[in-house]
Amino acid sequence: MSDEKTERALSEDLAKASGELLKISQLSAGLTLKLARRWELPDVDPLNLRRPLLAATWNTVRPPSRILAAQWDLARRYLALLKYLGLKAVGRGPAPAASPGKGDRRFRSEAWDEKLIFDLLKQVYLLVSGWMLDNVARMKEVAPEDRMRIAFYTRQFADALSPSNFVLTNPDVLATTREERGVNLLRGFRQLLEDLHQGDGQLQISMTDSSAFSVGRNIATTAGSVVFENDMMQLIQYAPRTKTAYTRPLLIVPPWINKFYILDLQPKNSFIRWAVERGYTVFVISWINPDETLRYKGFEDYMHEGILAALDAIEAATGQREVNTIGYCIGGTLLAATLAWMKAHDDQRIQSATFFTAQVDFADAGEIKVFIDDKQLKSLEKRMRAKGYLDGKDMALSFNMLRANDLIWSYVINNYLLGKKPARFDLLYWNSDSTRLPETMHQWYLKNLYLENRLVEPGGVTMDGVPIDLSTIDLPVYIQSSREDHIAPYPSVYKATQIYSGDVTFMLAGSGHIAGVINPPKAQKYGYWTNEALPADPEEWIAGAEQHEGSWWPHWDAWLRQHSGRRIAAREPGDGDLPIIEPAPGRYVRNER
Repeated sequence: MSDEKTERALSEDLAKASGELLKISQLSAGLTLKLARRWELPDVDPLNLRRPLLAATWNTVRPPSRILAAQWDLARRYLALLKYLGLKAVGRGPAPAASPGKGDRRFRSEAWDEKLIFDLLKQVYLLVSGWMLDNVARMKEVAPEDRMRIAFYTRQFADALSPSNFVLTNPDVLATTREERGVNLLRGFRQLLEDLHQGDGQLQISMTDSSAFSVGRNIATTAGSVVFENDMMQLIQYAPRTKTAYTRPLLIVPPWINKFYILDLQPKNSFIRWAVERGYTVFVISWINPDETLRYKGFEDYMHEGILAALDAIEAATGQREVNTIGYCIGGTLLAATLAWMKAHDDQRIQSATFFTAQVDFADAGEIKVFIDDKQLKSLEKRMRAKGYLDGKDMALSFNMLRANDLIWSYVINNYLLGKKPARFDLLYWNSDSTRLPETMHQWYLKNLYLENRLVEPGGVTMDGVPIDLSTIDLPVYIQSSREDHIAPYPSVYKATQIYSGDVTFMLAGSGHIAGVINPPKAQKYGYWTNEALPADPEEWIAGAEQHEGSWWPHWDAWLRQHSGRRIAAREPGDGDLPIIEPAPGRYVRNER
C-alpha cells in the first residue's frame, strides 16, 4: 500500500475513533447524572447467600477426605489435559480432555481449535468450571434448596469467567480488533453506554434491533378489533379468515408478565392467525401495563376483570355462552384457579381448557426459585412499595440469568466486544417489550404459589372468598409443556395431570418456554411427544411416549375440534351487541390508555 493510501486509511480510522469518543463522552456525562440519582446503599446480602455458603463450606471442610478427593479430582482432570497436549504435540489427533456441553455455543467458532493457546484456554476453563459444579452436586448434606442456590450462582460465576467473554482470550474478538484497529471496542463501549441510558442507569442489554419492528405495523398484525375494555384489559376479537367457524368461540388468556402478541408475531409464525384459519372465532385478552394507580389489584382481580369479564363480553358479542379456553404461563395458572372458582359456583361456561407451559404445583418450579425466599421477598416488597409495581426489567433480568450464556453473555460479546448491532429478531423484540406487575398481585403470587405452594392444596388459597380446589376441575384438558423449558420445567407442569379429575391429554413439545409454543407447522422444527398413559412419574411418561416430527399445533387442533361444536357462518367483530372500539392490537399493548 502506498504512503498516501496508508495515510488516508489511518485518517479514516482516526475519524471513526474520534466520532465514537465524542459520542462516548456525551453519553458518559448524562449517565453519571442518572447514576447519581439512582445510587443508594445496597443490602449487604441481597441474594440471601450467607446461610447456603456457610453450609457449603462446612460440608466441604468438615471431613478432610472431601478436600483431598476434590483436589485429586482436579489433578486427574489436569492429567487428562496433559495427555491430550502430549499426543497433539507428536501429531496425533486425540479427543479433547474437556468439550462444551450440548447447546453450548460459546466455542463453536473453528478459531478455538486452530491455535493451541485458545484450545488450551477453552479446555482449562471447561475443566475447572465443570469441577466446580461437580463439587456442588456432591454436597449431599446441604439442603436441596441451598444446593440449588449455590449451584446457580456458581454457574453464574463460571459463565462470567469464560474466556469467550474477554478481548484477549477470544480469538474472534481479537481478529476483529486487529482488523478494525480497535474501533469495534469503542463502538461497543458506546453501545454499552446507550444500553445503560436506556435502562436509566441499569444495564438493559439490547437483544435485537428494536427499530426494525413496530406493534401493529409488522408485529401483531392479524386483522381484528377491540370489542370490550376495562381498567385491566382490552378484549380483541379477530376477523374470520374462513366462511364458516365453529360454534364455540376460543378465548386466549396470555400471561401479563409479557405482552399478548407472542402469539401473533408475524403472519408466518402467528398462532392466533393459524387458529383463525382453522375456523375458530378467536378472542384474546390484552392486559394493561399497570402503573401505580393499579397497585392494589390482586390475583382475583385478574379473574374478575380478566377472564370472567371476557366471558360476559364474548356472550354479548357472539350470543354463545359456552367457550373453549387457552391459558399461557401465569395466564394458565389464573385459568386453573378460575375454573375451580367457577366449579364452586356451578358456572359451566368454559367447556375445555388448554394450558401452555402453565404450572399449578410449584414444588419443583426450577431455578427461578433461587430468587424467592422470605428475605428476598421482603426486599422485593420494599422496592415495589416505593413505586406500586415491579418494573418489568427486574423480572426480565431474573429470567435471562436462567440462561445467561444465551441471553446475556452472547450479547455482551456481540454488542460490546465485536461492536455489532444485534440482529433483527421478532421474538427477542417481544422479549424486550417488558411489562410491570402490580404490587399486591405479585406479592400474593410469589408468596402463596412459589414460596408456599398453596394453590395445589385443596382450600390452600381462596379467590373472592371461595376455597380453591383444583381437583374439582372435570372438563377436558389439554396440557402443553416444553422439554427444555427453564421457566416452567416440564416435570413441574406435568404434575397437573395428577390433579385434574377430567379427561387430561398431556403433550411434550421440543425446545423451550417460548419456541416450544411458537412452532408453526411450516417450520418443521423441534417435534413433540405423546402418550395416552399418565403415570405419576414424568420420566416414566417420556419412556413410553411416541415421538412425532414437526409442530404439535395440528395435534392440538384435532383435539380441540372435538370440543368446538358444529360449523356456522363466520362471525365478524361488531356483529353482536358489542360495538367495535378500535382496530387490533389496540391501545393497551402500546402502553396507551
